[in-house]
Amino acid sequence: MTEKEKLQLQIEACDLRRNALIAIHACNSGHPGGSLSAADLLTYLYFKGMKIDPQNPKWEDRDRFVLSKGHAAPGLYSALALRGFFPVEELTTLRKIGSRLQGHPNMNTVPGVDMSTGSLGQGISAAAGMAKAAKYLNKDLTVYTLMGDGELAEGECWEAFMFASNYKLDNLCVFVDVNRLQIDGRTSDVMNTEPLDKKLEAFGFRILKINGHDMAEIEKADEFYKAGKGQGVPTAILMDTLKGKGVSFMEDQAGWHGKAPSDEELEKALAELDAAKAELEAKCNG
Repeated sequence: MTEKEKLQLQIEACDLRRNALIAIHACNSGHPGGSLSAADLLTYLYFKGMKIDPQNPKWEDRDRFVLSKGHAAPGLYSALALRGFFPVEELTTLRKIGSRLQGHPNMNTVPGVDMSTGSLGQGISAAAGMAKAAKYLNKDLTVYTLMGDGELAEGECWEAFMFASNYKLDNLCVFVDVNRLQIDGRTSDVMNTEPLDKKLEAFGFRILKINGHDMAEIEKADEFYKAGKGQGVPTAILMDTLKGKGVSFMEDQAGWHGKAPSDEELEKALAELDAAKAELEAKCNG
């Protein structure tokens, strides 16, 4: 990845964060913290990493993405809209009656959504099943899934990990958003799942730890996964992230897990994101 490509992706990530917050504010409901922490990964996957076609969302040979932490739907919707799956203007219908953009992703109504998710633990299970199906059908595609570290308290996740290892799903790439916070506080206090690297290794995964806000490291993780295809071992990428990343007063605050910003807070958040974007654009054009 060139420096200019990295800057361009960071600019897109600013727009993704901006639009996710605007959507959450418009309905006065939603989950900003986890949407913002995952924004860089979502940007990389939808603008560089995944084999997809916005004009043909059901393309049979596309890569799949499953948002296992389904409450971060505003981030996913923003990525899909910016990538051209549906109009950006539609984001402000989030959670409105009659809107196809509900609080959790619905594959039956939203172009680009590959799996309906919401109940934590079910997304990774579906992703593993999709990867198994792709193997059975001899499809050369990747199933990417994004989990939250709080989600790993669900036993179903570990059943899915055993399934992935048992069936040698080297076409499955699991990203874990390790922002260390969930709705009730610190994951270490609610249900400590560390050490995640050793546990996932014990469940048969190849492991890589990265900075989840560094586009070059995210690309390195994708390359690490792709280098392991054919080895019969699933991959897990543990992303060190900051909940609420990009908005100073939201960062590392559990209270912003599921709360919409007020008019004043939205204005302040957008000002910070716009300033960051302007700085990145100056570097990109300089």
